[in-house]
Amino acid sequence: MAEELRNRLRELREARGLTQGQLAELVGVSRKTINTVENGIYVPSTVIALKLARALDEPVERLFSLTK
Repeated sequence: MAEELRNRLRELREARGLTQGQLAELVGVSRKTINTVENGIYVPSTVIALKLARALDEPVERLFSLTK
């Protein structure tokens, strides 16, 4: 069975009261990028994943995990 990347980006973003646009601005990407990551359409690069973690003040492992 193939592993898939799971993310908690929407949950953690909303817990901090941020819109997709606000998070995108903090990270330096487009709102659409945030949307596609949240919906599992786009797998972010390591750099973007680390920037997201920093913007949300969370370890990257809390944002992203592998599932079976």
